Amino acid sequence: MSFIEVDWAGRPIRIEYQWLAPEKSSAPLLVFLHEGLGSVAMWKNFPKQLCERLGWRGLVYSRPGYGRSTPRAASEIWDVDFMHRQAWEVLPALLAALGVDGTRQPLWLLGHSDGASIALLYAAHFASQVAGLVLLAPHIMVEDKTVASIELARQAYLNTNLRARLAKYHDDPDSAFWGWNPIWLNPLFRAWSIAAEIKPIRCPLLAVQGLDDEYGSLRQIEDIAAALPQTELIKLSACGHSPQRDQPEALIAAVCAFATRHHPDFKVRVSP
Repeated sequence: MSFIEVDWAGRPIRIEYQWLAPEKSSAPLLVFLHEGLGSVAMWKNFPKQLCERLGWRGLVYSRPGYGRSTPRAASEIWDVDFMHRQAWEVLPALLAALGVDGTRQPLWLLGHSDGASIALLYAAHFASQVAGLVLLAPHIMVEDKTVASIELARQAYLNTNLRARLAKYHDDPDSAFWGWNPIWLNPLFRAWSIAAEIKPIRCPLLAVQGLDDEYGSLRQIEDIAAALPQTELIKLSACGHSPQRDQPEALIAAVCAFATRHHPDFKVRVSP
């Protein structure tokens, strides 16, 4: 694991990150954006497996407040624009610090849950720098079932061993949990929507939703497709909120097929 310091709104922040196959300097770069309680470690082996199948490079990182990155201060309250700030401030700062230039070689982004929403916001703001998007259980609006499940998560954090389980993946589990959970339960956040903001996106999209997702309905990916007709939809049975954990082989096959259609020399790059 590696660390780099970036400037976030005038404050130095340490970011935990991991390169996958960095020696493939001419291959496409796939950047992984984790879920609301995720981190580099919580992806487990999925990024490595996917990049090996694609023959691509990968970049996995933990956002500030998560994993081994700089924790959120106890007095630091994130606002309802927290995903916008990650997409428009933190991710560009990290890429610049690592010498990644999307204007020279557009990026591919794979985001899960909040990370998928951040990927959409980044692609809308930096449209010419994104070659393709893979969205796992994205949020573009707030649904009642999402809020209900996040309230259940709060109860579990307070009353079960959830905090101890998260401590395996975060230096400061309170930073991760209490940075994320209160925002989604904030009544002001019920009006949050990025449906109009994503319309500038021009790259191909693959949007994936589990049919048993407790945090969102099919409306999320169907509304993305309504706004962006180039979207391809995958609806997975026997799959909850985390397709990369519940249906990894089906997901990897779908991403490889998507890359075949939208990257001209993908077949040359795939390992036998």
